[in-house]
Amino acid sequence: MNNDSVLDNPVGQSLGGPHAHLARRLGGATTYCTEVATFSAVPVQPEAQDWADLAALLGPGAFADMFDCPAVAPADWEPVFSLEGRQMIWSGEGRLGSESDTDVVELGSDSVPEMLDLAVRTEPGPFWPRTHELGTYLGVRIDGTLVAMAGERLRPPGWTEISAVCTAPEARGQGHAALLVRTLTERILARGDRPFLHVAEANTGAIALYERLGFKIRRPVTFRGFRTP
Repeated sequence: MNNDSVLDNPVGQSLGGPHAHLARRLGGATTYCTEVATFSAVPVQPEAQDWADLAALLGPGAFADMFDCPAVAPADWEPVFSLEGRQMIWSGEGRLGSESDTDVVELGSDSVPEMLDLAVRTEPGPFWPRTHELGTYLGVRIDGTLVAMAGERLRPPGWTEISAVCTAPEARGQGHAALLVRTLTERILARGDRPFLHVAEANTGAIALYERLGFKIRRPVTFRGFRTP
């Protein structure tokens, strides 16, 4: 069993570990490189200087996506959004293995236009031109058209987050999402990491799917975004 305490600050742990090469840093504040991800992090118990460092790193009036950071932003940081969700981890009890003849393909830089288009149509969460650099992204094609995808996002030590799980409306109900999540779970486990994910509380369909695939809730989270002074 991997230490799950790193999941209390998954963005900071990722940027200080496996994703350090994708980080921008100033003092105790970190954020991802432009067009990779918008997520930012401060220490678990931040001081005023940490918030000042993040404001300087992002720039004035910039969007600060604090993900599930529990720390309260300074009073002069304008709230942009707040969304209730769940952090879920793979229980080790889910059934793996594919029951589909559908070919799963790896998606690279040449697939970015299609990935961006699918993300716009299905809204699985933030997805940018360099998001695929965070890890492995897999897709399902039908007659050459990308109709479903899922991939790896945050990488706190010992863990890998499954994210961007989405299926085009015309291809739903055929098990593509389940196939992709199972395949990613197998790959993550094979390299010695443990899978986890985040999901909006209102997305009951996705929660039910993840529970069927062996994921269980670790903790409730609140996703928050702010605008710097």
